[in-house]
Amino acid sequence: MSVETFELAPGYVIPRIIRGGWQLAGDHGEVDRERAIADMAQFVAAGINTFDCADIYTGVEATIGEYRKRDPSLQVHTKFVPDLEDLPRVDEAYVRRINARSRERLHADALDLVQFHWWDYEVDGMLKVAGLLAQLQREGTIRHVGGTNFDTPNTQAMLDAGVPLVSMQVQYSLLDRRPAGAMSALCARTPVKLLCYGTIAGGFITEKWLGAPEPTELSNRSLIKYKLVIDDFGGWAAFQRLLQILKRIGDRHGVGLSAVATRWVLDQPHVAAAIVGARYAAHLPEQLQVFTFRLDDADRRAIDGLLAECPGPQGDTYALERDRQGRHGRIMKYNLNKT
Repeated sequence: MSVETFELAPGYVIPRIIRGGWQLAGDHGEVDRERAIADMAQFVAAGINTFDCADIYTGVEATIGEYRKRDPSLQVHTKFVPDLEDLPRVDEAYVRRINARSRERLHADALDLVQFHWWDYEVDGMLKVAGLLAQLQREGTIRHVGGTNFDTPNTQAMLDAGVPLVSMQVQYSLLDRRPAGAMSALCARTPVKLLCYGTIAGGFITEKWLGAPEPTELSNRSLIKYKLVIDDFGGWAAFQRLLQILKRIGDRHGVGLSAVATRWVLDQPHVAAAIVGARYAAHLPEQLQVFTFRLDDADRRAIDGLLAECPGPQGDTYALERDRQGRHGRIMKYNLNKT
């Protein structure tokens, strides 16, 4: 079994499974930091040599940086996400400060990929700040620039302004197929490729939830977030039908249902990689199953039959989440940097 790779930019190759870092921030439960750092070597040894994190994930850049001191070959994708309340005053000094802080935390002379986010399109400055990140790339403290959770028109606006985006990080799963619309069409005509999170819906698309009753209480913000997506997909009964289909397909191929769900995402046009979160390496063997099989026509027909009945969330990428008064937006945290 070999890990599939993807050339995201000329000379920059990533595995098609990226180890996600949100689970290390503490919102998902207590983290044994030393165990988490030690387990990182198992991912790298398996071929998962690229990790995803963010400046706003509390403590995560520093945690990954502790491992990276031992293994400077580790590729790390971080983010530049100014707090909502900071947007009006984000200037060159702010951008440089956050860049320097991320490099210090990650023990890196240059950041492999910085993924930019802007909380509110109504606040001026998005294109200027994106341009500053491109300037830092030219100066050599950023290797590649991407975006995270932009809609299609604003992604196009950054490209038109000369920002050399190589990727857009988006929520993409069997439950949420919004990127298959306008964003995918943009990728078809530009160099932008998709880095996809939420592929197993924060752990909902696992055997643990197959046949389980609909939860009334959820233990972390990730599950709260993805339960809303399940509701938009068609509710708990439709979700259980999806899990049953994935289980049957997985049994045929000798893999878990999560591997089937992830394989489906990797097979979508313009998808470079899926970001699969993990605190530790306990589930690494299951995550690697995605590279041991292929979906066949019968598998795809079985999945497509249900997807035709359950369109899921509608609109452009991240549009629902940007409505701060809506169901999806109300659960978001918008001020996390505190710089």
